[in-house]
Amino acid sequence: MPFQCVIVTPDQQVLDEKCAQVVLPAHDGEMGILTDRAPLLVKLGVGALRLDLAAGSQKRTLFVDGGIAQMKDNKLTILTRQAMAPEDIDPVAAKAEYDEAAARKPTDEKAAAAREHALRRGRVLQEMGRK
Repeated sequence: MPFQCVIVTPDQQVLDEKCAQVVLPAHDGEMGILTDRAPLLVKLGVGALRLDLAAGSQKRTLFVDGGIAQMKDNKLTILTRQAMAPEDIDPVAAKAEYDEAAARKPTDEKAAAAREHALRRGRVLQEMGRK
């Protein structure tokens, strides 16, 4: 039995589909979600969100950049800053983003954390843009 998955960014609702399984990039590693999962609230990291849609056994992958995910009553709600299909990723821009982050010299903890986030984001965008 599938569960409902809704993905929302500040700009739009990206997805509202029934899914058999979702693998999301939690802040501390990947996490799989199946039907009838116990309630969950998790902070998202940067990475690939993999969806196995219930209709026709289709699979989709989206790049997501942070946010939160909540699973409750067989409804997975994902609120994220950005959700992008791999075919929409510009590999040249992703490399430029990574190179710019690598060139930054952090001056404090906040700047170091922002640099690490930008490096991870640039690395994941490059990997997903190649596929």
